[in-house]
Amino acid sequence: MKRSEQIKAISQDGKIWDVIVVGGGATGLGCAVDATARGYSVALLEKDDFAKATSSRSTKLVHGGVRYLQHGDVKLVLEALRERGFMKRNAPHLVKDQAFVISNYSHWENFLYFCGLTLYDMLSFGFGYGRSRFIGPKTVEKYLPTIEKKGLKGGVVYHDGQFDDARMAVNLAQTVVDHGGTVVNHAKVVALLHDDNGKVCGVTVVDEETGQRYDMRARAVINAAGIFVDDVMLMDEPEKRRMVRPSQGVHIVLDKKFLQSDYAMMVPKTSDGRVLFAVPWHDRVIVGTTDVPRDKPESEPHYLEQEVDFILRTAGLYMRPAPTRADIKAVFAGQRPLAAPEKDGQKTKEISRSHKIMVSGNGLITITGGKWTSYRLMAEDTIDRAIDMGLLDKRKCVTRSYPIHGYKPNPDLSDHLYVYGSDREAVVELAKREPALAEKLSSKYGYTMAEVAWAVTQEMALTVDDVLARRVRLLFIDAREAVAAAPKVAALMARMMGKDKAWEEQQVAAFKQIAANYV
Repeated sequence: MKRSEQIKAISQDGKIWDVIVVGGGATGLGCAVDATARGYSVALLEKDDFAKATSSRSTKLVHGGVRYLQHGDVKLVLEALRERGFMKRNAPHLVKDQAFVISNYSHWENFLYFCGLTLYDMLSFGFGYGRSRFIGPKTVEKYLPTIEKKGLKGGVVYHDGQFDDARMAVNLAQTVVDHGGTVVNHAKVVALLHDDNGKVCGVTVVDEETGQRYDMRARAVINAAGIFVDDVMLMDEPEKRRMVRPSQGVHIVLDKKFLQSDYAMMVPKTSDGRVLFAVPWHDRVIVGTTDVPRDKPESEPHYLEQEVDFILRTAGLYMRPAPTRADIKAVFAGQRPLAAPEKDGQKTKEISRSHKIMVSGNGLITITGGKWTSYRLMAEDTIDRAIDMGLLDKRKCVTRSYPIHGYKPNPDLSDHLYVYGSDREAVVELAKREPALAEKLSSKYGYTMAEVAWAVTQEMALTVDDVLARRVRLLFIDAREAVAAAPKVAALMARMMGKDKAWEEQQVAAFKQIAANYV
């Protein structure tokens, strides 16, 4: 995945693409994979980096949505459970089974959640990750050693999936390129092109690295810009009402000692009715999430201290010892693109998470909503809509069984390089060939300089943030260690990319500014 080759592809004069996708998060990448798999000519353009915003900041779950079942949204759960199965089938090196425990402090809760999760299993229709079962108090204590034991009446074990979201995004981008498509990060769409009849027929994009502008023509333009879809829609219809209301989730990252288990913990109902998860991830524990409306979309949203306090306070009810602010290794916030409330005062948890496809009078196709688990279905529905509109010739979707780049069954999860899948050996070979690349980024973690080199040469990483946040997940694992590693990462990148000392210093300063929002 060489960026110079991708830039050359989008600079072709006179080329008419079948599909141009605006947005390089889960939804946009899914659309690009789907369209490329059907044999269309495809270009995807991302203004920052792949999965820079929402898609790298999830709870890292591949799930049907137990809480949606609570709200009676059976169709959404059924849909997501099926997609959960496809996601594991297509990316077994990134998606794995994750067992959860719901600890209950009344017999009624034991009965209620066991019945609900048995229904959850039944809805899986052959795509299940494992069967739910009731467990007694002693077994709950065994599975979750840190759980509050006073008044414990038992629990229920159920299964969902867990994955690395940003690594999945990178692999999806590589999949597009592997099959002849084009993807470019740090390429901002600044205008939509219209034909003589006013129909959308392409985009104007600026390469943020060089400032070069390109006009690109297309039969179908898909707006998959996530929390920024309104900005693209306004390029088409300047008077249009904004359709998306960002909803912010916050997660804290703690040492594994606060869970001491490979089981995840799910609290189905907190003090204000929201759900809390504590999920093992890369030898840490992610705890979240709150869900609060925000006024405007942000690529690097700022968390509120009261959100962190809520998570700590709620987690403290179920963990012994209770975590404190000093125990947090990293905090990350992400914004979901929810449809704007239909009525004033409607809470974000009451707004449907199902995806929506909108078509403007000028033929711009916008896809929004949804979640990582259903990215493939969202893409299928979007490309099908372009076909139904007569913009593309009819071709069948093939992504239900379509291995993504890195596909490798049964990875060794004890080796942190498992996320590279079939590319793992090439990364290892880099370190063997150049001993300097075997150096660790941090003495506390296994990440090496070889992974930085791989990110630059094979995964289109252009900035220190691209590397430490989304290729190597150190910023999300331990923000302070990521800051400490930034100078050596910048030095290697500068050497490989032919940049000067001033670029190095600028990159370190920019990364420190970003990382300040993670501690």
